[in-house]
Amino acid sequence: MLHLDYRDARPIYEQVKDGLRRLMVAGIMQEGEKLPSVRAMASNLAINPNTIQKAYEALESEGYVYSIPGKGSFVAPHTEVDEQRKQQLFCQFDTATMELLYLGVTTEELVARIHNKGRGVSV
Repeated sequence: MLHLDYRDARPIYEQVKDGLRRLMVAGIMQEGEKLPSVRAMASNLAINPNTIQKAYEALESEGYVYSIPGKGSFVAPHTEVDEQRKQQLFCQFDTATMELLYLGVTTEELVARIHNKGRGVSV
């Protein structure tokens, strides 16, 4: 389900959060689907339950997850988070694009990369 890379500079909770977000965005985890309990996921990944709790809380604050006391955490409807997340990603995209252009990458190279990324091919 999730893969943790202990050589990654990002904290473990961020890797868990990003991994779960990817599963939701890819449609592997569906709206309304119950996430594994904090204890179950911590046991499965062999990490501290507090780390999982922190990842779940971060996903909830971003709008990807909602909690029902006594029931658990569930995948939130994606429509609520779409516009805010798009704006966040466009800002990151704009910043990266400006830097790439400054470094001499051509517009054609950027366009080709966008077209090829959709098919999982790196230019």
